[in-house]
Amino acid sequence: MTASKLRIDIRGLEKSFGEERVLKGLDLSLSSGNFYCLMAPSGTGKTTLLRLLMGLEAPDRGTMTIRLSPDGPLRTAAVFQEDRLLEGYTALQNLRFATGNRYTAEELTGFILRLLPEEALNKPVREFSGGMRRRTAILRAILAPSDLVLMDEPFTGLDHETKLSAIRMIREFCDGKLFIAATHAEEDPKLLGAKVIQL
Repeated sequence: MTASKLRIDIRGLEKSFGEERVLKGLDLSLSSGNFYCLMAPSGTGKTTLLRLLMGLEAPDRGTMTIRLSPDGPLRTAAVFQEDRLLEGYTALQNLRFATGNRYTAEELTGFILRLLPEEALNKPVREFSGGMRRRTAILRAILAPSDLVLMDEPFTGLDHETKLSAIRMIREFCDGKLFIAATHAEEDPKLLGAKVIQL
């Protein structure tokens, strides 16, 4: 199924926590078919902006206008800084929970084996290493039906080769969607083919 056309226009966005203002008069226009990387030091609003886009925070000032064509509910998938997996379930069960009947068990198994070792197929994710958990979270986000994909430091704990494999899958499955990743790594925009947003 092709993703809907999505445009998000942000004007004068501000957000503070107590005395600390983390976003100050932010103006952005974002559209589907593009990959974006939020680049900024820690504590300067990357995670806050992702949470605002997900509706988990409300702005203090400013507007976020979301236009989706055709009209319908905005479908968002995310990788948080914490993996937020179903601990007692296998990787396949975690993916099935997010994707419904979109893929067969054989297809999901094939996707898993592109990023995880075969031994991961029969273990609950609570027995996974940190890197394996991260890869499962990435798979869940890119395979879920969505128009907007948000990732907060998605490659934490991944070695370079695994990161490249994950990026290949992200590029494949998020093509045509609006993709935004918060990252510190200077190489990530080039690897993802992403436009840089400096906060």
